Amino acid sequence: MTDFIGGRRGFRALTANRMRHMSTAVFLSVSTALVVLPAAASAQDYTFGSVLIEGNQRIEAGTILTYAGIERGKTISAGELNAAYKRILDSGLFETVEITPRGGTLVIEVKEYPTINVISIEGNRRLKDEDLQPLLQSKSRLVFNPKVAERDAALIAEAYTQQGRLATAVSPKIIRRSDNRVDLIFEVFEGGVTEIQRIGFVGNQAYSDGRLRRVLQTKQAGILHALIKRDTFVEDRIAFDKQVLRDFYLSRGYVDFRTTGVNAELTRERDGYFLTFNIEEGQQFRVGKITTTSDLSDVDTDEFQDVLKMRSGMIYSPTVVENSIARMERLANKKGLNFVRVEPRITRNDRDLTLDVDFVLSRGPRVFVERIDIEGNTTTMDRVIRQQFKIVEGDPFNPREIRASAERIRALGFFSKADVNAREGSSPDKVIVDVNVEEQPTGSLSFGGTYSTNSGFGLLVTMKEENFLGRGQRLNLSLSGAEDNQVYALGFSEPALLGRDLRFDLDIGYRETQTAYSNYDTTSIQFRPGISFPVSENGRMKLYYNAEAIEMIDDGSAIYGGIVGSEIAAGDVWSSGLGYTYSFDTRRTGLNPNAGVLFEFGQEFSGLGGDVTFSKTTAKALAQTKVLNEEVTLRASLEGGLLDYTSGASRSVDRYQIGSGLMRGFTPDGIGPREIVYDGSGNEVSNDALGGDMFAVARFEAEFPLGLPEEYGIRGGLFYDVGSVWGLDDTSAATGTVFYEDFTLRHVVGMSVFWKTPVGPLRFNWSKALRKEDEDVEQTFNLTVSTEF
Repeated sequence: MTDFIGGRRGFRALTANRMRHMSTAVFLSVSTALVVLPAAASAQDYTFGSVLIEGNQRIEAGTILTYAGIERGKTISAGELNAAYKRILDSGLFETVEITPRGGTLVIEVKEYPTINVISIEGNRRLKDEDLQPLLQSKSRLVFNPKVAERDAALIAEAYTQQGRLATAVSPKIIRRSDNRVDLIFEVFEGGVTEIQRIGFVGNQAYSDGRLRRVLQTKQAGILHALIKRDTFVEDRIAFDKQVLRDFYLSRGYVDFRTTGVNAELTRERDGYFLTFNIEEGQQFRVGKITTTSDLSDVDTDEFQDVLKMRSGMIYSPTVVENSIARMERLANKKGLNFVRVEPRITRNDRDLTLDVDFVLSRGPRVFVERIDIEGNTTTMDRVIRQQFKIVEGDPFNPREIRASAERIRALGFFSKADVNAREGSSPDKVIVDVNVEEQPTGSLSFGGTYSTNSGFGLLVTMKEENFLGRGQRLNLSLSGAEDNQVYALGFSEPALLGRDLRFDLDIGYRETQTAYSNYDTTSIQFRPGISFPVSENGRMKLYYNAEAIEMIDDGSAIYGGIVGSEIAAGDVWSSGLGYTYSFDTRRTGLNPNAGVLFEFGQEFSGLGGDVTFSKTTAKALAQTKVLNEEVTLRASLEGGLLDYTSGASRSVDRYQIGSGLMRGFTPDGIGPREIVYDGSGNEVSNDALGGDMFAVARFEAEFPLGLPEEYGIRGGLFYDVGSVWGLDDTSAATGTVFYEDFTLRHVVGMSVFWKTPVGPLRFNWSKALRKEDEDVEQTFNLTVSTEF
């Protein structure tokens, strides 16, 4: 094997063999000069009557003469003769070139580069051949060129650099074959992953290093570094981190923020980096005066001012300004005011650290959208992409809306790249919007595992297609089995029914449950289609139909009371009804990036056929905010429900059951109404949890750092839960004593440990009931983890 670059230092190093090649080239140049220079001493000019070319096999003599540029019978100087030599050598077709004047004949002797027989890559384990081969410019059956091979080695090394393996060395080598052919081998020494051992910041005052590290995509190497892919040094990722760091500060009013530099220093062992961001935070600015002005006669500035949600005194954020402009433009479109443009003019007040914002409404150029051209979508239908545009051909052109459409296309997740650009159309007042996308896989088959202290271990198989048949539809089939629970579910979603912002969902499920917390098993079948649509900027309404059949089955494990016995005797009970759910969510579009509110209210009315008639009302309110320079997260929630049967009677499986999912500190069915049966000696024979027709739970929680290294991903928490479940609509079948039917609050306090791992988030809860009833079943420890691999 011939090593023309060689060495463990990769393509940048020159080995002894490489030096021999260079020495040969120098020797040839000197030899040629020695041939020419003696003649030059006696005569400065040469005239050749003929040119003799030797050694060429594939390259025509005429081609070589063309590179040489020497004409028969024409007088040339010694310098021109040397220039001819260089031109032939620089063609990249020949390994060696000699030019020798022999009287009136010029002899050009060449040795052609061999052709490449095969190309192979050896030593690569982390990156497959099919990933690296497309990077190479060297190809089989083409002429071998050492310079091209060096560039190929550099491209392979760069691919490993993107994986965080900076120590990778790539050595191109050749094996000579017959008929002037060679095998080109790229030997890869992958080396280890160059991790980021520490990320630090210089110049930050408002936020701690730990808070800023959570913003970055790049992470420090932690105790599970072998499973983390974001703790390797990738230069492109650092550039992205600089941008997200700037966005973080700008959204919090630090308009002068800038990153002055990023220092990456190798450790002494050269197996890791110390990464330091040098930043200047500047001062935090708040919103000053907010005004709306316009010189357009048909614009009522007061009306446009009223749609703003910005308020003086709030922390300034470019996102809030953008949202305000979008509201104004929507109002202009609603009022038929085309080509109205909103330009924010910012006045800086350094004395009081405020920014005055004046929204100026003006008439923009009369430019229309001529057409929207879409390219690159080999699977996804055009209409799926067009649905992300709020404008169509012939509408007024709005650059802001085009940018928003581009973001919506990228958010689909169907494309690895999505570029949206506008260019001039057939006339200056027309614009063509070009959309260029690259498809990426959207289907997945995943195998996973679940564990909880309530349900035990379980397996999960999920087949998911996010872009079914290229229609933008979602299809999901999941099969899961735990120790006491088997679920088979099919889900289908159409996000743009009839081409509108109208989502259609269809869920079909079958469940079998065998639980240790009750003396019966259940089977259920559910059919649930529904549609949802926006009703405001943050509000959404969902309408659905729900048909469900639930059967309670005697598992033969124990004696149960009369209420559960009558419910089991009822057999399979069908319910059929309509429902709605209204949700209001500010977590994405709220004015405060550190706070959000979610409110949901829903009702279901059953009685369209089936065996029972009832109404079911539920409500939920969640709020979250970050305090103490965003180091501590505070959460609060309030949830409740009411079940009212007018025909038939509710069963244990229909009523609300309170467990760790709603209120920590108790097992499933751990609190609420119970029927206890005693024998003649006063011994307890059965103890059945009955559930309740009403429930209310309030949860309060604080999450905070524990002072551990950030790379561990471990944080702590404290919580306080208070709630109850109560009320039964029918106790006539009771054969024992019914307890806790009334409203009695339970109180629970506890602590949590949150651990973010590459295999999923783990949460450990330790709790203590401050107030409970004698028959309540307490659960002092709870662990939940869900993962896919």
